Amino acid sequence: MLKQIQKGFTLIELMIVVAIIGILAAIAIPAYQDYTIRSQVTEAATLAGGVKVAMADYFAQNGTWPTVLGVNATGLNFTGAVTGQYVSATTTTGVGDINMTFGNRANAKITAAGTNVMSIYAATSANDDIVWICGKQALPTGATTAGGVAATTTLVTKYLPRSCQN
Repeated sequence: MLKQIQKGFTLIELMIVVAIIGILAAIAIPAYQDYTIRSQVTEAATLAGGVKVAMADYFAQNGTWPTVLGVNATGLNFTGAVTGQYVSATTTTGVGDINMTFGNRANAKITAAGTNVMSIYAATSANDDIVWICGKQALPTGATTAGGVAATTTLVTKYLPRSCQN
């Protein structure tokens, strides 16, 4: 009499594998989505880098902050609106702030009105050097803001770059 060799997996083994895959997916998918959103927010920080240089140069030459960004900004030399794949608008109120609004192809969690702005604003140190404050960072000791402006960042803190969180 020949023994029959078992082929395949039992139902219990398959159920265990499916359960493990489900647990891993439940943890990985939200973490990946947050990572994707943070990478989209990083675009704003990159775009703001060029705007900060232009604004600091304008301030050094004129003693005031520009009130308009983009093609109508005299002295900033932008050839068009400062936008990107995820940033739909870049504005200023004329007191040394840069406000990046998310839209275009950005994740829905950062495009809803009231939660879609990352701000960077200028402060001056005790030596009158320009210090840029990003997101929800605290104002450095001894620094004062231009025009008393504070950050108007409305993004959830976990989506901000690490340098903009505290």
